[in-house]
Amino acid sequence: MTLPMTPSFRLDGQRALVTGASKGIGRAAAVALATAGASVVMAARSLDEMEEPVGELRAAGHQAKAVRLDVTDRAAVRAAIAAEGPFDVLVNNAGTNIREPFLELKDESLDALLDLNLRAMFTTAKAVAEGMVAAGIKGSIINLSSVNGHVAGANRSVYSATKHGVEGMTKAMAFELGPHGIRVNAIAPGFVETPLTRPVLDDPQFRARVVRSMPLGRVMSVEDIMGAVVFLAAPVSGMVTGLSLVIDGGSLTH
Repeated sequence: MTLPMTPSFRLDGQRALVTGASKGIGRAAAVALATAGASVVMAARSLDEMEEPVGELRAAGHQAKAVRLDVTDRAAVRAAIAAEGPFDVLVNNAGTNIREPFLELKDESLDALLDLNLRAMFTTAKAVAEGMVAAGIKGSIINLSSVNGHVAGANRSVYSATKHGVEGMTKAMAFELGPHGIRVNAIAPGFVETPLTRPVLDDPQFRARVVRSMPLGRVMSVEDIMGAVVFLAAPVSGMVTGLSLVIDGGSLTH
């Protein structure tokens, strides 16, 4: 009897783009993809913050390159992807949060979050998908969502709205791009300790509240997201699309 073969977790020969790659989850995603064999383009507004990880990855024998890119500049996004692509994998990570009570939310906060968390993600995904289709690449697009794309939270009304939008966009993209062999999924992390979340997690009472919300009993690190990135990018998840993979230490179980 011939035994079945486990599809590969490797990404050798594939090219990947990671946005918001200068720090936090984006940097970790780039490292995960590069160490799985992909040639990675790390994109962010700051080249300086990407010099160290790119240098370390290259020194270890992996392929990595840094590109300065403001993903809210649609023309720049299209030009960069046309110049650097086509890609087999996109980790659509760039995003932010502005914590303000709903009744005190500033117009500029609304505009900034919608522009970066939703419009820029849509533009980036569309440009990468166009390149995949033109090149006949059966690729993988991974959109970074959040548990706030599934539930609400205090002082996160617009952030939650944008992440619910990412969830809907992911499903719609999966439906439309499926016939081209392109898979589209979301990763929805809970509280991960990053430069973005560290200011609130530095409050001992807030950190304790976050830990209590997680049955697994700790705040997550970026390493907790890396395996999911490789899984959704690699052939091993070849029939997974339209999924939102929640990684939250169990906080949504109650």
